[in-house]
Amino acid sequence: MSAPASPSLRRTPLFGRHQAAGARLVGFAGWEMPVHYQGARAEHIAVREACGIFDVSHMGQIETSGPQAQALLQRLLSNDLTAISFGVGPDGGQGTGGAQYSVLCREDGGVLDDLFTYRLDSERYLTVTNAANHGRDLHWFRAHAREFPQAQVSDLIEDYAMLAVQGPRARELVQAISDSPLPRRMTASRRRLAGAEALVCGTGYTGEDGVELLCAPEDAPLLWDEIVRRGAVPAGLAARDTLRLEACYCLYGNELSLERGPIEAGLGWCCREHTGFIGATAVAAAREAGPAEMLVAFALQEPGIARAGNAVLGGGEVTSGTLSPSLRRGIGMAYVPAARAAVGTRLEIDVRGKMRAAVIEQKPLYRKAS
Repeated sequence: MSAPASPSLRRTPLFGRHQAAGARLVGFAGWEMPVHYQGARAEHIAVREACGIFDVSHMGQIETSGPQAQALLQRLLSNDLTAISFGVGPDGGQGTGGAQYSVLCREDGGVLDDLFTYRLDSERYLTVTNAANHGRDLHWFRAHAREFPQAQVSDLIEDYAMLAVQGPRARELVQAISDSPLPRRMTASRRRLAGAEALVCGTGYTGEDGVELLCAPEDAPLLWDEIVRRGAVPAGLAARDTLRLEACYCLYGNELSLERGPIEAGLGWCCREHTGFIGATAVAAAREAGPAEMLVAFALQEPGIARAGNAVLGGGEVTSGTLSPSLRRGIGMAYVPAARAAVGTRLEIDVRGKMRAAVIEQKPLYRKAS
């Protein structure tokens, strides 16, 4: 049984489905969300081997539109917005736009959030924010939009529910209810799924193939039921976290923060300083000088689980750690001195007062068997 929710916690349109499925519900970023249903490990393995479905309706959405939409986003986001294409979909009628990952920085290079942006048409973009940062991100977008009078910033968090369907069978299950071929990876396009209109995005946060579906809140239960009926396993926040950690994807508040820049987080690949985004000068300086610390992935060499905040001997700190369901050993990520960040370097991590041996490994920690 879940504890009664705080009156201040919001609920997604799928709350009733989570209750009916026996989910353990917890407070997360102001929302009452399922941490797991029957068990986090089983849900994790289902995503790796077949298909899982996640309710990610707590994520925020900001639409930027108008003749200066691209110029505004080019100023705000670290990546190059001109690289996001827009064209004709495979059915010859519906537009297909590109998807792009980026970070939102302050002038000093500190990270406000990491984001996905989808191009909806020639002058319209949708940016998905992390739940805990949505209000701050929206304020940041609107504050800087004053310099771009022909760009409109709209808060669409109430307009969308969001489902992530992930795993080797994910596309098969969603394709079965789609009116036309699904957009390929790192693109987005509108489709009708089981009669409901949705923005289908070839993205995810698990290291598996799959899609993320943005739909009207009233359509979310129908889509959830149809995809679960076809074989998708409901999965909660716990499995989402272990999956992203095996894939070495950053989590805001753990690997990313105002005190850290994208270069030390290993996200220099999504920073294009020539665009002049806010923080570009600081990011360029960090790239040139080299950061004092770097984010690395590690695996423990003995039993134990490192957790966020655990100290690394000789300097550094664990940002995330778990027992990997796929690899069956303790894994994690940590910031360590740049001089000790090479793959193969041995670490000693203080886990609840006992030093545990670990070794830095290549990212991602989990790779599909060939």
